Amino acid sequence: MSEFVRLEVDGGVGTIRLDRPPMNAFSRQAQEELKASAEEATRRADVRAVVVYGGEKVFAAGADVKEMAGMSMADMAPVARRLSACLGALSEIPKPTVAAITGYALGGGMEVALGCDRRVCGDNAKLGQPEILLGVIPGGGGTQRMARLIGPSRTKDLIFTGRMVDAQEALAIGLVDQVVPADEVYSAARSWAEQFVDGPAMALAAAKKAIDGGLDVDLRTGLDLEAEFFAALFATEDRQTGMTSFVENGPGKAKFSGR
Repeated sequence: MSEFVRLEVDGGVGTIRLDRPPMNAFSRQAQEELKASAEEATRRADVRAVVVYGGEKVFAAGADVKEMAGMSMADMAPVARRLSACLGALSEIPKPTVAAITGYALGGGMEVALGCDRRVCGDNAKLGQPEILLGVIPGGGGTQRMARLIGPSRTKDLIFTGRMVDAQEALAIGLVDQVVPADEVYSAARSWAEQFVDGPAMALAAAKKAIDGGLDVDLRTGLDLEAEFFAALFATEDRQTGMTSFVENGPGKAKFSGR
């Protein structure tokens, strides 16, 4: 049984719940539990989309600095890649994922949110990568995922200064996708996720792999990747269902099985 991070499933939506009061700081144990929950969400057929949520007051305020403060380079070197893998675990789920952000999403918490496909935040949110204020840089994917999301110049501003941005600035620069009242964050994120519960699961997974994979290669290679995934979907039951339904009934009426 996980102590700080757990997967709760209801109606096809899996909620990865961060629960390490008071600030949901990611200790080594919490990092491992996050990765385990992401892997469980990947395996489970009854999970068709995922929300990651830290509760009504805070998303996550980062890695556990007290735990890291006494570590040397020799201590950190063998675990740094594991830290990155754990905090970026949401990006490996082949299903739609959304971060539901209330309060602070800083450091490792911001990096977890960056690993999601979408970010919904409350109007009380404060987001950022303040690691520079500790004399280090983001180590859980922040320098890479943020730059791909909002561009290198804005990313350098946030990481060089360590400053926090509020919800409206985060929306304006593309760091989040939607701002809602703080008490509506989870419901708004869940509403987005619920769109995919009865969707073509294999096509959604292929779309995610093509988009994410294409960002790491040149255009020609990305187009080849897209073509391979496109062709492979012609072996699925959902492709047959979707095209037959379109021909017979018009668009948007197919009942997919997820196979």
